[in-house]
Amino acid sequence: MTARCCWPKIFSSYCCNFSCCNGADGEDDQDQINADDPNRHIELATGRVQLINTIQKWDAKLLEAKKAGKIVILNFSSSWSSPCRRIARPYCKLADKYPSITFLTVDVDALAEMSSTWEVKATPTFFFLKEGKQLDKLVGADKLELKTKIANIDSLPS
Repeated sequence: MTARCCWPKIFSSYCCNFSCCNGADGEDDQDQINADDPNRHIELATGRVQLINTIQKWDAKLLEAKKAGKIVILNFSSSWSSPCRRIARPYCKLADKYPSITFLTVDVDALAEMSSTWEVKATPTFFFLKEGKQLDKLVGADKLELKTKIANIDSLPS
C-alpha cells in the first residue's frame, strides 16, 4: 500500500481539460491515481491560484496584497512531485472558498533562488503571510492541516 499525501491539480491554470476546481473534494481514487501518474500533464496554478514564476511577479503580487490588506498563502511546489500534485485540487478548492485570501504558487524549478531565500527544504511548503510577514508555515501535503490553518488565518481580525 502506498502512502497518500494530498495534492493533485492546483497546477492547472492553463490546463488541458482537467476541471481542477470542479467535482468532488479530491477524494476519489481516480484523482489520486492520476495525480501519481508522472506522464499526466499538470500545471502549477488554476482559477484563483496564481503562478509565480518571476521575482517581478512575486513583488507585484505581494505589494498588491499589502495594499488590499489581504493575507497571502504562498505555496512552494513542483509539477513533478506526487505530494504537490495530490494537494493541488484541495488547494484550488480552498482558494475558491476563501476569496479574501490571495493564493499563490511558486514553481520551485523556475524560482530556485526564491526557494533558497525562503529556506524551502521540501515540496509542498506553504507560508501564511500578512503584510509580507510570516504568520505560519506548513510543510507537506496534509490536506486537513492546510484547511485548518487557512480557516484559522481567515478568522484573524483585519
